[in-house]
Amino acid sequence: MKSHYLFLLLISTFTYAQHWENDFENGKKIAVAENKNIVLVFSGSDWCAPCMKLDKTIWSSEEFKTEADKNWILVKADFPKKKTNSLSENQKNQNNHLAEQYNKEGHFPLVVILDKNGKILGKTGYKNISPTAYIELLHTLEKKI
Repeated sequence: MKSHYLFLLLISTFTYAQHWENDFENGKKIAVAENKNIVLVFSGSDWCAPCMKLDKTIWSSEEFKTEADKNWILVKADFPKKKTNSLSENQKNQNNHLAEQYNKEGHFPLVVILDKNGKILGKTGYKNISPTAYIELLHTLEKKI
């Protein structure tokens, strides 16, 4: 009986797992097809403390996962420094190109809200606020156009 509950728990966990695109062009195609805005996140996953806090407190929250699934296509441009987390050359080139286009200042973390065609609607970073407040902030940025 216990294994039955464990199986259900695993299924429900995978059902609510959010999907982060690593390929921006693919993310844009999905955004156009689903008529959603894009949340583009510039992260230093293994060296940037605010990036890690944002991941732990906001991106990993059930509230954000549910909201993102309904409203956004998530794209992550990661810039790890540790060799063990090294990205492929192709991924590094894609991320660098995105940084040249959307993060010229080199801020980490940087959260860029884009329309489905890649036009910037707003930018923000780490905020020490609840997932509910962060979601409201992202929606506010979408409405500033």
